[in-house]
Amino acid sequence: MLNRRRFLASGAAAAAGTAALATQGATTAEALRATDAVTVLPSDPRYADLVVGNNSRWVGRPEAVRLVTTTAQVVRAVQEAVSAGKRISVRGGGHCYADFVFNPAVQVVIDTSQMTAVSYDEDRKAFSVEAGATLLRVYESLYKGWGVTIPGGMCYSVGMGGHISGGGYGMLSRRHGLTVDHLLAIEVVTVDANGRARAVVATREPGDANRELWWAHTGGGGGNFGIVTRYWFRTPGSTGSDPAQQLIHPPREVLVSAVGLPWSSLTPAAHKSLVRKFGAFHARNNAPDSPYAALCSFLMMNHKSNGSIGLLTQIDAGVPNAERLLQDYLTDLTADLEIQPLHAPAGELGPLPEFFTPQRLPWLSSVKLLGTSNPTLTNPTLRGHHKSAYLRQGLTDDQIAAMYRHLTREDHHNPASMVVLLSYGGKINSVRSDATASAQRDSLFKGLFQSFWGDPDDDPVNLAWTRDVFRDVFAATGGYPVPSATGQTDGCYINYPDSDITDPAQNRSGVPWHTLYYKDNYPRLQRVKAAYDPRNIFRHSQSIGLPT
Repeated sequence: MLNRRRFLASGAAAAAGTAALATQGATTAEALRATDAVTVLPSDPRYADLVVGNNSRWVGRPEAVRLVTTTAQVVRAVQEAVSAGKRISVRGGGHCYADFVFNPAVQVVIDTSQMTAVSYDEDRKAFSVEAGATLLRVYESLYKGWGVTIPGGMCYSVGMGGHISGGGYGMLSRRHGLTVDHLLAIEVVTVDANGRARAVVATREPGDANRELWWAHTGGGGGNFGIVTRYWFRTPGSTGSDPAQQLIHPPREVLVSAVGLPWSSLTPAAHKSLVRKFGAFHARNNAPDSPYAALCSFLMMNHKSNGSIGLLTQIDAGVPNAERLLQDYLTDLTADLEIQPLHAPAGELGPLPEFFTPQRLPWLSSVKLLGTSNPTLTNPTLRGHHKSAYLRQGLTDDQIAAMYRHLTREDHHNPASMVVLLSYGGKINSVRSDATASAQRDSLFKGLFQSFWGDPDDDPVNLAWTRDVFRDVFAATGGYPVPSATGQTDGCYINYPDSDITDPAQNRSGVPWHTLYYKDNYPRLQRVKAAYDPRNIFRHSQSIGLPT
């Protein structure tokens, strides 16, 4: 059995790594105490809470979980595991959709969820955010402290470590780009060819010798190159020494609308009109300087057993004619359709009937409301299956018909099976596809195909439904949204990892999983992998591979 004594006696390499961490003027013993992470073993009452994430399909059985609070502790924990020959994974917020963190091969989970500090770094003139901080903590800290924010995701409990490294996207992205478009620097614990763990800081500055490591974390996904311990954010082009001018400012107020469309009145023709109009709107308003860059909308199509589908929309209330812009959008999409208050859950959100008439909210209040109105985040028993697609053009009639067929199937009865279309484009698409590792830079909207359920006995029917609808919508390209410079689709989002994507029985496109996620950026990611993780210490079922 692995125990704490064995962790603290991992050999000469670990001792060397620890000695290197001793701060100036401190004794080795003091440095050891300062860098000693909490070790949780299977006999500990805390263990069960630390070996499962948001998707309860994936439960780990590691020999130990290391709860770290400093970069020094991460270095020490990594060094001890490497010296002992133990397989590592890293957990932040626990929101990985696939088995990257919790799988039978992992022996040591390094848990960064206690690394939550958010501060301003005077030397770098940038905001420092530790990797374990959740999105809501970051939004509150940045906004209350300095009136700034980053354009990150909506789910309040997502951890920064994985969210940012996968690209990061949210309701402000059409106006301000991806989160990684504001990433100045990262701190990563890596392991070199000699098996030595060390912390490396990499920045976007052209002269930085570690710049490629920064680039790899602008969309290359988590758990590939090392363990991120800290991010620094500063919007490109920011000048001066005032922290309030170093990052984007969110809207003072937003207008929020939520409407329901009952399935009882959604004929195939009505549903097709709605989906086609959603795509056409985003095609017309894709430019970063469009007035509608301030609008983000989610078309949340739950299975008909839910009773209705939902349309959630938010727009910056401070843009000229915001009320009219919002109303014109809603009228355009829902003309001739029956609409009602959103009394039923839609997508991942709970009921929002009070927003049938659009409401003005202070920005942070809207973030808290929408971020926490999500039953899938607060139910620890839920299991899930997820697939994604970037859409460069609107869906075809055949695709919409396939979607409708599965959303109205009589042999399926899960109201939490869904297809969600999410606004994209705008400022996101003003960045070159190779400027960051996030290669999809000309899509109009994204698709998220998923099911949530609680009973393991229901795995087969829910896995099958999610696979069926995704396969049939993208049947023309082998069941997956193959990237194309001129075609309709542009691959899949690494932050919505798909556990089927490496299975040729499911992915019949003939296009490798890494091309679907990373397109032409994958060989460059492999070169970064070789430079910073040559021993392939940091790996999972869909990790960046070493060059062959």
